[in-house]
Amino acid sequence: MRRPTTAAFAALALCAMAPAAAFADTAGASGASGASGAAATAPLVVASAQVPAPATASSAPALALPSLPALPPTTLDKRAAATPHDAAALGGYDVLIADRGNERLLLVSPQKQILWEYHFHGVPGGQGADDAFFADNGKTIITNLEHGQVIEKIDIASGKPVWSYGDLGHQGWRHGQLDYPDDAYQLPNGNIITADIRNCRIIEITPDKHIIRQAGRTRDCSGGPGTLASPNGDRPLPDGHVLVSEIQGHKLMELNAAWKPVVQFTLPISYPSDPQPTIDGHIIVAGYTRPGRIIEVDRQGHVLWDYHPRQGGGLDRPSLAEELPNGNVIATDDLNQRIVVIDKKTDRILWQYGVKGVRGSKPGYLHIPDGLDIIPEVTQ
Repeated sequence: MRRPTTAAFAALALCAMAPAAAFADTAGASGASGASGAAATAPLVVASAQVPAPATASSAPALALPSLPALPPTTLDKRAAATPHDAAALGGYDVLIADRGNERLLLVSPQKQILWEYHFHGVPGGQGADDAFFADNGKTIITNLEHGQVIEKIDIASGKPVWSYGDLGHQGWRHGQLDYPDDAYQLPNGNIITADIRNCRIIEITPDKHIIRQAGRTRDCSGGPGTLASPNGDRPLPDGHVLVSEIQGHKLMELNAAWKPVVQFTLPISYPSDPQPTIDGHIIVAGYTRPGRIIEVDRQGHVLWDYHPRQGGGLDRPSLAEELPNGNVIATDDLNQRIVVIDKKTDRILWQYGVKGVRGSKPGYLHIPDGLDIIPEVTQ
């Protein structure tokens, strides 16, 4: 997710985008610099064997959920049932929801049936998962608890955590520590990539919990050469590239397979969040503002679609939007307490889970739905 940081963090100057040649793979080691950028961490060249082989669209396995225990039918009250409900808008996909305020994950069908549910334990109220993404061919979920400073991997069949990184409840930058981790994804080689927001770095973590690659300098958020200014998105692409959004300066960049910038520009939204690729090779970015905004841009930064409804108050801090295979856009509308599916041609909301502006935990209601992913619909 994309929460504003501490006062000192927010006071950092908004600097120009670093030139491509300034980036180097670095380890998040104990020599990290302060926010001024002086005494920055020395670059570490990563052995080629440690760099993940780029995935290709043809080699990526199709996601498929393991067998799920049958849950009782979900019954919605009149208010929840009255929300937009065109199941075809999802194009045959179920939706995984990171329901942060309720400290849970939900898997919901297009018919709004709850298919699977997972509850986090030992975390403060309202500080559940910010994001959740399928991994291991749909057998596990990678989730980051941004406010809890932890990344977890959850086995879907057993409903149990099987891997974690970070020190629950404690921020830091030393080995095994994170400072507001965001958008944790599993790479094709099994490693985990995450945006470590307040440490101002993108890192790659091995299953045995070693950082083997890094973009940006640990705790140097200046925006100068070789740094990242509060990255809050790190979407891996099939060719091994990574889409990165920066909070400070509202910038977007694309890193190549060697984690060098090959695309970089300023976005026309003040708080960009979680860039996602489209089928046509464009990029969709949520604007985490009130009123909220979702835009689609090409790789030169030209706006191709701009969704910023005003009626009924519009969006309220949407943090993630992505294009479905059928061309519709699914998005979190975090502080409106809902997930929406939008028809890009008409800007109409076709499907919705959650009642706008009403927080809750019973079927059909959410509390700060902060992340989502999709998977082919389970046939029951």
